[in-house]
Amino acid sequence: MGRSYTHRPPDPGSIIFMRVIAVPCLKDNFSYLVVDGTYAACVDPGEHTPVGTVIEREGITLSAIWLTHHHWDHVGGVDQLVALYPNQSIEIVAHTSDRHRLPKVTHYVDDGESVSLGDLRATIIHNPGHTLGAITYVIEGCAFTGDTLFGAGCGRVFEGTMEMMFASMQKLAKLPRDTRVYFGHEYTASNLRFAAHVEPDNVEVQARARALAAAPNTQTTPSTIALELATNPFMRAKDANEFGARRKAKDSF
Repeated sequence: MGRSYTHRPPDPGSIIFMRVIAVPCLKDNFSYLVVDGTYAACVDPGEHTPVGTVIEREGITLSAIWLTHHHWDHVGGVDQLVALYPNQSIEIVAHTSDRHRLPKVTHYVDDGESVSLGDLRATIIHNPGHTLGAITYVIEGCAFTGDTLFGAGCGRVFEGTMEMMFASMQKLAKLPRDTRVYFGHEYTASNLRFAAHVEPDNVEVQARARALAAAPNTQTTPSTIALELATNPFMRAKDANEFGARRKAKDSF
C-alpha cells in the first residue's frame, strides 16, 4: 500500500530532496505523505487507517496535515489520525475561509502564503470553484491539487462560479510545465472518455487513453502540467464560457 516517488532539486549540489507517497483511501481517493527526511505532512487524509499504516511502515513522524478543501472524503481521517499520535504536535492547515467548517485547524492560510515541512516550504494557491476554500500546495516541483485539477479533468463546481473555476485552472496552467500534479481522485480513465468526446481529433488524448487502456490498473497520479495542457479539456478551454459549457456537459456525461 502506498506508491513512493522521490523528488530531487534541480541543483545537484543541494542536499534537500523529498519523497511523496501516494496512499489510496476510501473508494477512489488519494491521500499523500510528503516526506522530508523522517518528517511528513499528510495531504487530505480521507481515512486514517491506510495513512497510519504507511507512517508506521516507513518509520516517519507526522508533523502536519495539509487540507485542500473541507469535503468529508478529504478530511474524514483527521481526528483519528491526530489521535494516533497524542504526544506529537501536528499542525493542521486549511484555507482561511473554512474556519467555520474546520474548527480544529491550527493554521489558516490564504493565496501566496506558505507552510513549512522541515527545510521545505509549500506555497499556497487559492483555487475557488469546487469549494470556496479550495487550495493547492506547491512544493519542490509538485502540486497537490485536491479536487480542483484531476488527471484529464477537474472537480465539479459546487460552491463557486464557472468563472472562478476557470480562473483557478488558469492559475495552475501557469505553473512550470514539468510540475508534477498529485490529484485527489482516480478518475483519469472516465475523464479521458469525456476528453475524447469533446476533442475527438486530439491525438494526445488518444495516446493517453491507449496507454491507460494497456495498463488499466495503473495508478495515474502524478500527472504533469504539460500533460494536462495537452489532454485536459478544462485546462484547454479558451474562456470561462467554454469551460462552463464543458463542465456542464461533463456533469451529465
